[in-house]
Amino acid sequence: MNKNLGIPLILIAIGALILMNKFGFNLLGPIMSYVIPIAMVALGYLGIKNGNKLGWLLAGVGAIILVGKLAGWLVILLAIGLIVYGFSMLRKSPQT
Repeated sequence: MNKNLGIPLILIAIGALILMNKFGFNLLGPIMSYVIPIAMVALGYLGIKNGNKLGWLLAGVGAIILVGKLAGWLVILLAIGLIVYGFSMLRKSPQT
């Protein structure tokens, strides 16, 4: 297989999944809502790597959208971290 076909095939597959999702063939469910922000961050990274200043904007907007979508998971991780930290403080505190 020609190594120059990798990225175009990935872009075609992502585009086809997006179109199928829009026409009601929901193959990947909620995962599809993460494809665009991840693609924006990846394309922004490629732009930054190639010296394009627009890459910073694309990566920044994609990261903001992705953080917004992951906010629920981030809050859950924060809550777990607070619980673990609280228990570790209780174990280290001297008993009076």
